[in-house]
Amino acid sequence: MNKGGGSGPTAAATATAAQKQKTLMQRVETDIANIVDNFSQLVNAARVNDPPVRNSQEAFMMEMRASRMVQAADSLLKLVSELKQTAIFSGFASLNDHVEQRTNEFNQHAEKTDRIMARIGEEAAANLKELEAHYYSSAQRSLI
Repeated sequence: MNKGGGSGPTAAATATAAQKQKTLMQRVETDIANIVDNFSQLVNAARVNDPPVRNSQEAFMMEMRASRMVQAADSLLKLVSELKQTAIFSGFASLNDHVEQRTNEFNQHAEKTDRIMARIGEEAAANLKELEAHYYSSAQRSLI
């Protein structure tokens, strides 16, 4: 896990995420602008006029605008799906980072515990030797 500032995989991932966010925001703005524009044109074309030729032209324009609105809405739905997938996978990446961090912490704790246990073992062995020496040199031992 790289905690350095400004370089390495973390900086590259951040730059990639920022670029992707910018691209997605542009897509959202474009799709919403298309929906609003086509809806406005659809309402303008919906005026009732007397000449039949004009009505068929307006009907065609209304169908075309409605089709474009559907396309823009479909694009927004695809964008939402992509955002959900990104959130899920970035959540896993974040979770993996957290698991890696906790694993490192536990490994450090285990190493520290091993050092403490080795020191305790050495102290116990030294104390046992001292007690043995004291026991074998004591007068009480010869009475038993």
